Amino acid sequence: MKRLVVATHNQGKVREFRQLFSKYDIETLSLEDLNQDVPEVEETGVTFWENAQLKAETISSLLNMPVIADDSGLEVDALEGKPGVYSARYAGEPKNDKNNLEKVLSELNGEQNRKARFVCVLALSLPGEEVIFERGTCEGRLAEQAQGETGFGYDPIFIPDGYNRTMAEIGADEKNKISHRSEALEKIETTIRELLK
Repeated sequence: MKRLVVATHNQGKVREFRQLFSKYDIETLSLEDLNQDVPEVEETGVTFWENAQLKAETISSLLNMPVIADDSGLEVDALEGKPGVYSARYAGEPKNDKNNLEKVLSELNGEQNRKARFVCVLALSLPGEEVIFERGTCEGRLAEQAQGETGFGYDPIFIPDGYNRTMAEIGADEKNKISHRSEALEKIETTIRELLK
């Protein structure tokens, strides 16, 4: 497995996967890099697992290549786990990061409990094999307002446990050490090493 397709058009996610996979000497391709029309996989699942599996299996069978897909999002305790699987479109269509985080901040206005976590479920689909899943989390709390210029999604309002700055302020290198996606990938690392033998 020297080439792996990351099942996303989200360039922020692609950058993170490329950084994380570089140590495995795996060429990471996004859906944008492929010279073929890959249809958007509708995320009809009600869990992170279902959506990740849908994307990974559909695209892997279409391309006959190894595909890794993730479904990830923000769970806010005071909002009973919302936005959860609807994180990317929480403020409605079309997807808009700024509108999403503004909606969350608005819903938390005056709320003392700001505990939240990022969740990532990775699904690795190899042609003809069972899908492999791993889950990673990053615990933290939500800031009162957006801060920082790096990252994407809810990064400007998420302060990881042990930090006083948001994910958007700590920078990509630091974020990749502690992120939910990084934790999920670390768990799947053993499997990837075995597949590369």
